[in-house]
Amino acid sequence: MAGCCGHDAKFEGLSPDYKRRLWVVIVINAAMFAVEMGAGQMAGSQALKADALDFLGDALTYGISLAVIGASIRVRTTAALAKGLSLFAMGAWVFGSTLYRVFYIGVPEAQIMGVIGVMALAANLASVVLLLPYKDGDANVRSVWLCSRNDAIGNIAVMIAALGVWGTATGWPDLIVAGIMAGLFLSSSVQILRQALEERREAEQQTAT
Repeated sequence: MAGCCGHDAKFEGLSPDYKRRLWVVIVINAAMFAVEMGAGQMAGSQALKADALDFLGDALTYGISLAVIGASIRVRTTAALAKGLSLFAMGAWVFGSTLYRVFYIGVPEAQIMGVIGVMALAANLASVVLLLPYKDGDANVRSVWLCSRNDAIGNIAVMIAALGVWGTATGWPDLIVAGIMAGLFLSSSVQILRQALEERREAEQQTAT
């Protein structure tokens, strides 16, 4: 994945097939956000809520990506910067709310976490398969791939948290996984912001010469 940052010619999303695939994953992610946020509230699971926010972030990211395909490099990098900052905000929120829950721990419903985790993993694997041929590209396209990667990792982590909650009868595994997912959001945010700034700087240098 990291290697795409060094490509001389980066895919910019100018493909009807790519746009169709984005529409499909937007629907998948929006639907799973609603399902998982409701289940997270019902189960009292911070990890499920964090993963639901990841679905929401993906749906918004894919929508923004569709809107700016074919636009100027400045518009595309601005969109990527906005998505990077939104990921950072989500990561900060999940991290902060997880710290809060450390001092007010209830045991989540492991069964609900496990069932929803399986559903979410299936939805994310479908999205990953759809987007895999287009995982390399500019900051706008790369942000889509990073969100897809976060989804798959997050769902596996939620299922591990469910097993941990079931095995220990405590909420700590759920909180630990939510903290890890917050770190994943923040890491992806930094990658997107860095690449977007680099692409904008390169474009400005080319314009100046």
